[in-house]
Amino acid sequence: MDWTKLFFSPDGRIGRQAYWIGWLVLIGVNTLLFWVPFLSLVTIYCWICVCSKRFHDMGRSGWLSAIPVTLSIVMPIGAVLAIAGAAVAASISGAGDETVIAAVLSAVAGSALLLLGALVIGIGFLIWQGVALGEPDANRYGPPPAPAF
Repeated sequence: MDWTKLFFSPDGRIGRQAYWIGWLVLIGVNTLLFWVPFLSLVTIYCWICVCSKRFHDMGRSGWLSAIPVTLSIVMPIGAVLAIAGAAVAASISGAGDETVIAAVLSAVAGSALLLLGALVIGIGFLIWQGVALGEPDANRYGPPPAPAF
């Protein structure tokens, strides 16, 4: 297995075994880099490369990998903005403390539901990519992948 191509090239195809190996390696790297947020953001490109190649093996566009990646970035930012916006809007309106707290709690609950939805979609993509069979013959993305080991 060519590790450089696996993590840094979105071209070509990989099978289920290479996908799961790449996924586990990236989970480990992100766990180690958790305390350095900028470096863990760099791994997004690696995730896109691994996921794109897996979609290519299934005969689908690698652009589908943008859906879970976008959700994992946009939803948390949207949740924070919704909570902050609710607090600011309630406090600007001159409402009492109880109303501000109720608005913030309502925004937190809504944000939690959105984040849960994004998590479910992400897990759905993970399972789909990891379980679905690839196309047995060559497709527009290249020949079938060789076994990982």
